[in-house]
Amino acid sequence: MRPRSLRAKINIIFVLATLLLAILFGVLYQRSQSRSLEAIAMQERANIHYLYLYYLQYGKIDTAYLESQNIRVVNGGERDLVLQGHFDDDNGTRHFATVTLKLERYIFINNDRFNLVLENMNKPKFPLDLVIGFVGSLLLLGFFYWWVIRSIKPLVELKHTIEKFSDGDLDIECRSDKGDEIAEVANAFDIAVKKIRDLLHARQLLLRAIMHELKTPIAKGRLMSEMVADERQKTRFHTIFQRLNLLIDEFAKVEQIASKNFNAHFKPYKLSDIVEASVDMLMLDDPDKHIELHLVHDTTMQADFELLSLAIKNLLDNGIKYSQTKRVQVIINSDTLTISNHGEGLKEPLEHYFAPFHTSRSGLGLGLYIVKSILDIHKMGLEYVYEKGENRFTITLRQKV
Repeated sequence: MRPRSLRAKINIIFVLATLLLAILFGVLYQRSQSRSLEAIAMQERANIHYLYLYYLQYGKIDTAYLESQNIRVVNGGERDLVLQGHFDDDNGTRHFATVTLKLERYIFINNDRFNLVLENMNKPKFPLDLVIGFVGSLLLLGFFYWWVIRSIKPLVELKHTIEKFSDGDLDIECRSDKGDEIAEVANAFDIAVKKIRDLLHARQLLLRAIMHELKTPIAKGRLMSEMVADERQKTRFHTIFQRLNLLIDEFAKVEQIASKNFNAHFKPYKLSDIVEASVDMLMLDDPDKHIELHLVHDTTMQADFELLSLAIKNLLDNGIKYSQTKRVQVIINSDTLTISNHGEGLKEPLEHYFAPFHTSRSGLGLGLYIVKSILDIHKMGLEYVYEKGENRFTITLRQKV
């Protein structure tokens, strides 16, 4: 699997660099030890040659010389027998051999003049300069790793800030007084956030002002309708003004959803109650004439009552509006809610109608965009099938209790 994060790539680079440094140190250490052992072996051969010549001249071993060379004679006993076993081979006893036993180096000499076992107490030279270089390089590599990770830390903080912004938090600030490229990106993003925040505030103020101005004549109209003597006409005017008032409130919710500035409140509700609220929002004179409801299996689910009611209301409204019979059928099941009507099928794939202000036969083309936005908040899906002259929209429920 390829590493995706920048930090993972940096970690891999520094791990590989550390491994290569360790391998290089191991190779150089082995080479240094080999050279030291070769020097010790050359010294041993020179010492043995000297001993042989000295024995020929004086008939004895020069122990004083051996001590000066840091070599001592192993005097018999059980230890000598153990060493003799290491020096013997399959063809008998060798004339000269060296062996390392328990980190000690022993020399076996067997010639026509004498038989001798020596212990060479000279050790391979410890490569102190090499170890210092390795430790220094390791510390330097560790410092560079800390320095690079510290340099990208603002990038992680910027990522968290962007995530907050994407969740709808506009009150963020990510300015940086550093002079690197990450600081430039953070400052550019901070400027963009402020511009977007100002634009959203200006739009909200404009929409609120428009809705306020619309509510004023609606309120006056409701007061004037009270003066109408005909009760039937009065009721009709009341219904009209109430419908207009509900539409303004609905536009306010749509604006909040579109700007990702809506905090959903999830509570357990029966799906049948949500559908009933959606039917009431349509304010139909005779709901049974336009809506045929089939309750196969009711279910309780976590939902924002107002939002989900608005989504279902839009589906019902579209279903009635574009139906040839001006009727829709609603089927409530344990896992799905299906709304169907008889009429022409969609000309484009369903995803085309999820875009705001798409080309529509009537209206602003916001219906399915609002539905999709609300269902996304609830983590629900929407499927569409056209079969035998029937449009079927199915909401898949995924937030059941």
